[in-house]
Amino acid sequence: MTDHNEPPVAALLLAAGGGRRLGGRPKALLEHRGRPLVEHAVAVLRSAGCTRVHVVLGARAGAVRQRAELSGCVLVDNPDWERGMGSSLRAGLDSLAGTGARAALVSLVDQPGIGPEAVARVLAGYSDESSLVSAAYDGVRGHPVLFGAAHWAGVATTATGDRGARAYLKEREAGIRLVECGDVARPYDIDTAADLQHLE
Repeated sequence: MTDHNEPPVAALLLAAGGGRRLGGRPKALLEHRGRPLVEHAVAVLRSAGCTRVHVVLGARAGAVRQRAELSGCVLVDNPDWERGMGSSLRAGLDSLAGTGARAALVSLVDQPGIGPEAVARVLAGYSDESSLVSAAYDGVRGHPVLFGAAHWAGVATTATGDRGARAYLKEREAGIRLVECGDVARPYDIDTAADLQHLE
């Protein structure tokens, strides 16, 4: 059953990574401003106007559920998280089937430099199920990315390893609406010990 009062765009937060280059510290549980990073990422999505948030968990999912305040979110377990981001993207898109969502805004848990302003800009680019919108930083495509439902099957088919939707987007470069966000966000990833300096 679909609720017609629900907004058409659901946010999909990929938070399953095990932090291999961080000595196996799950990214969702890294501390940022005194709270787990996954909680910060959900707050950013909500501040930007996303009321439906699906969070894909993987590494230490039980601990994330215990330690992070994620009420109101749909929590999706990805048992194949070790295979990379592609499996999380597929699990997340699967979780949206039958919800009535007409687009998914995909964001990554390890990019705390991307705040509500950038997310809101990408969200505003949605028009219908064929929408394909991406944040850009000085003209270079980054996250978040909004996929209309018409693209989900194609994305799921090509999402493998750590590449996520990269191959799918590359083939459709001309059809992507780029929304410049370099003036309001910084798209660094928290991947290595050196990157932890970005956390507060």
